[in-house]
Amino acid sequence: MSYDFTTVLDRRGKDALAVDALGTGSGFAPAAPKDGFDAIPMWVADMNFPALPAITEAIIRRARHPAYGYFSPSQDYYDAIIRWHRSRHGVTSLEPAYIGHENGVLGGVVSALNVFCSRGDKVLVHSPTYVGFTNSLANCGYHIVHSPLTVDGGGIWRMDFEDMEQKLAEQHIHAAILCSPHNPCGRVWERWELEKAMALYAKYDVSVISDEIWSDLILPGSQHIPTQSISQDAKNRTVALYAPSKTFNLAGLVGSYHVVYNNHLRDRLEKEGSLSHYNAMNVLSMHALAAAYSSEGEQWTDELCRVLEGNVDYACGCIRDRFPGVWTARPQGTYMLFLDCTQWCKAHGSTIDQVLKSGWDVGVAWQDGRPFHGPCHIRMNLALPLSRVQEAFRRLGQHVFC
Repeated sequence: MSYDFTTVLDRRGKDALAVDALGTGSGFAPAAPKDGFDAIPMWVADMNFPALPAITEAIIRRARHPAYGYFSPSQDYYDAIIRWHRSRHGVTSLEPAYIGHENGVLGGVVSALNVFCSRGDKVLVHSPTYVGFTNSLANCGYHIVHSPLTVDGGGIWRMDFEDMEQKLAEQHIHAAILCSPHNPCGRVWERWELEKAMALYAKYDVSVISDEIWSDLILPGSQHIPTQSISQDAKNRTVALYAPSKTFNLAGLVGSYHVVYNNHLRDRLEKEGSLSHYNAMNVLSMHALAAAYSSEGEQWTDELCRVLEGNVDYACGCIRDRFPGVWTARPQGTYMLFLDCTQWCKAHGSTIDQVLKSGWDVGVAWQDGRPFHGPCHIRMNLALPLSRVQEAFRRLGQHVFC
């Protein structure tokens, strides 16, 4: 490895929700560990690895110039995004005009819905569901209609196309959110699945928001297919949302962006984002993105995906061999696990609250899966040095699933 994925970072007091929020009772934060156990942050979906050095260097280089006034996105910014999508995802039709800044993917989701819909409209979303979708849509007056994913005989999460069509037709739904890859299930959709979904959306005149923030974190054996590449129709009816934040651990810099090919839709989206004057890029995030989307960034991302593959292999092996009654699909992308503890709880007369608390007590700061529509589930972040993943599973085996 050319880059550092083994150092255990001390993030305490360094603006890290993942550790500083523990035990505060705020939001969905886990409880603090009991005395004698340090915290292993496995809940917030950010990473516990040092950033790509080129990003740090770019931020410092720009920060040395002591003026931080109004600015416009640079050509280097657009060139970096275009080159990245061409190199990583085979996209050859991207131009600067199709790219626009968003203050977070969820901000882009809401702006797009405000263009597509009227408040009170129904929006089709797969479940399990990223809690950010749930909160943002509810807060803005939209009604989520869930289409549950199902697990096939091979343990793979699949879309239920019959259920999707029935709900689109009967409830007159004209907007949908597609999470690709899927959070929290870790599914990387195959081309035929996206083709079938987009054909349904075309049939029922559904506008699509494709959240592709995880698109760079693909484990070996899978390939991310951009939703807009499925067909000309998909290209025209889809707002795609991206960010370097998951890939490079830059969530604190806020640097998301949309890709929209349809001129009318793009004009309306940019107008919506401009109305409150909130949707302005941070100058340091622009320089961070350009450094991230470089040849060094490509090498770093490739190494990161190999590290994540090792962590996933270790975690899934422990669950399979040592925790009978706990099940998870092996993720094909992201760095999240979605543990189903239903059978373990039944066998041991336990509740999911007790399981969660037992983990928190010994410093395994995992996350309640119920806000993600997993009734007896836990969401678990594996973007840590392998030594910390191993320690977390040692504690789980000794104190929780025992």
